[in-house]
Amino acid sequence: MKVRFAPINVPLKRRIQTVAVLQWIFSFLLLGQFCCGLFVLLILSNFWFLGVLYLLWLYLDWGTPCAGGRRSQWVKNWTVWNYFREYFPIQLIKTSDLDPKHNYLLGFHPHGVLVAGAFGNFCTGPSFKNLFPGLTPYLHIMPIWFGCPFFREYVMSAGMVSASKESVSYVLNNAGGGHASVIVIGGAEESLNAHPGSLTLNILKRKGFIKMALIHGAHLVPVFSFGENELFKQVANPRGSRLRTIQDKLQKIMGFALPLFHARGIFQYSFGLIPFRQPIHTVVGSPILVKRNPNPTSEEVEQLHALYLQELRKLFEEHKGKYGIPEHKTLIFE
Repeated sequence: MKVRFAPINVPLKRRIQTVAVLQWIFSFLLLGQFCCGLFVLLILSNFWFLGVLYLLWLYLDWGTPCAGGRRSQWVKNWTVWNYFREYFPIQLIKTSDLDPKHNYLLGFHPHGVLVAGAFGNFCTGPSFKNLFPGLTPYLHIMPIWFGCPFFREYVMSAGMVSASKESVSYVLNNAGGGHASVIVIGGAEESLNAHPGSLTLNILKRKGFIKMALIHGAHLVPVFSFGENELFKQVANPRGSRLRTIQDKLQKIMGFALPLFHARGIFQYSFGLIPFRQPIHTVVGSPILVKRNPNPTSEEVEQLHALYLQELRKLFEEHKGKYGIPEHKTLIFE
């Protein structure tokens, strides 16, 4: 493989953007493991009592990720996130007003490899607040991350909360409205489909979010992030292949997927874990009005699910031409 190196005269701002993205990659691939290792070393050191105090704190604070988290505007507004968003760049597009008197459940698609659009738009910067004043977004992620010492404090400070039913209920049960649950519907399984050009969404069997919206009367909002699957290349893993079979088994055991991905490096463009500079346009659709129903039937869930799929496809079709999707391509639901 011929290595293509970055030119020497790259502007300083672009270098800083690359470092910002490198920090993000480290945070969500290695920081959790690093924090766990640091905690073990703390317990084994002469400062073990600090580890014991943190364990006490962890016990007392265990429910916080399911009770709205503990966001920090200081962390959310770090300058590094500006450079992170500018690297791609990441942009949030509004198609309709969302009345802050209501609560909303935003279904984010597709998962991609690392959900860059969801993090960049709903956890950092002022874009969401400026476009949808009065609404507070909560990005739901796998509960396992909130068991990592220290790392849990970091992700909560950015506005992330658990993806458990209890957590979603807490957010959507806000009597005064103004809350927006952001759920990556395809989950970890969908990351295994995150190849450039892929439009396959794991959604046909995912109906729990529909039931939650009905129970709490939260309006449903489809969100499609154009460019999400173009950030990385992934080792070929078609369904039925040996690699995909192993990945599926590991995903069921561990609860999260292990896509074998690569993109570019820091000083060269041929191989590495830094995502490609591909624009991400996250389009927020119009709300599907949902009437509160504490005990929805299977038929009611199916009907609303079908309507959601219809509105998601409509959102994609209306905007795909603007973001480089060929006219003949469409979403594949599985």
